Amino acid sequence: MDSCFEPVIWPEDKLPKEAAAYKECEVCTEKARIIWGEGNPKAPVVIILDNPGAREDKDGHEYVCGTRQTLQTALHQADLAPDDIYITYLLKCRPLRRYNKEEARAFSKPFLIQQIKTIQPQLLVCLGDTVVQAMFDDQEAHVKNLRGSWHVILGYPCIVSYHPLAVRRRPNLARQFREDWDMLRQRLSGC
Repeated sequence: MDSCFEPVIWPEDKLPKEAAAYKECEVCTEKARIIWGEGNPKAPVVIILDNPGAREDKDGHEYVCGTRQTLQTALHQADLAPDDIYITYLLKCRPLRRYNKEEARAFSKPFLIQQIKTIQPQLLVCLGDTVVQAMFDDQEAHVKNLRGSWHVILGYPCIVSYHPLAVRRRPNLARQFREDWDMLRQRLSGC
């Protein structure tokens, strides 16, 4: 493993014309940037997070937020190539104010489902309880109960794991987070 690894800013995928109606989501404001996804849009693995994190500092300089740092580090440690990964979001904008979470997620989910169907990945990864509950259509679904096993979402093999921010805040989750990425790598190698 390369001890000099540093996370980088992955190329962003912009809102496609056929999804222009997403701009009507209540989390979209004049200051909110729509991030359709990032990484390789033809990748065999689609990772789903709840929403994009901060992209720029207060002076407008782009940086890699803590969530993306933790995620990219885990991918690197599991020997998963950036070209094999595409990251997308349930909400395509970073919420900048209060919003009706249930309504915004219900509005956004069909866009995410269509995006996944368009990409047709080999494998899906749901990170965090918010995404797990939305994708499993079960408000009682939790990562701690579902991780470590393969599931099927929208007809695609899927694993779940902790949100990278949870791993940053609770380092005791790091071992399980790493195990989940190793499990993904093994399945991807066999595809």
